[in-house]
Amino acid sequence: MGDARSEILARIRRAPRPTPRPVPRDYDTARTVADPVGLFVERVEHYRAVVHRVAASDVAARIADCLRRRGARRMVAPPDLPASWQVDDVRWSIDDPPLSLDDVDGADGVVTGAAVGIAETGTIVLDAGAAQGRRLLTLVPDYHLCVVPAEAIAVSVPEALRRLDPTRPLTFVSGPSATSDIELDRVEGVHGPRTLEVLVVED
Repeated sequence: MGDARSEILARIRRAPRPTPRPVPRDYDTARTVADPVGLFVERVEHYRAVVHRVAASDVAARIADCLRRRGARRMVAPPDLPASWQVDDVRWSIDDPPLSLDDVDGADGVVTGAAVGIAETGTIVLDAGAAQGRRLLTLVPDYHLCVVPAEAIAVSVPEALRRLDPTRPLTFVSGPSATSDIELDRVEGVHGPRTLEVLVVED
């Protein structure tokens, strides 16, 4: 058995490798809607998420209000979360050095930014970029408060893909985590936050 395995692996190594070809990314981004932000809010709410439209100057106050209403006492956050978002009356566990799984799981939730929002699908895309942190931070806690700038909202999936770097770790979030068992009973929080709250920031 060992000789057969070695021979197969040797053949694989000797096989000619195809030349990589560039992936065409000439997506059709001509789709427009009158109010992409409004459509995004409507679609995100359809997924049973809570959405607030806020001015840029009110983000910190709204974060404080959301966490106070939820009774959150300890939150996790990526290392580059804006200091103004790290509101008082909450103990912040910053992911630097990286927090353990138990530390993240024991928190009341996480606050992050977002890379892109997609109006047509009500989807938030995270790419581990600015104010987002690593994927663990947004998949383990039971509550995710996500801040999405209005200018980051694309109308369609093709437009969103054009804005994203395909080599980054992309996570597409459409509402709170949910699945159905064999009897089609909806179960939330199985593989991600049970509660998603979104702040759409408009100037």
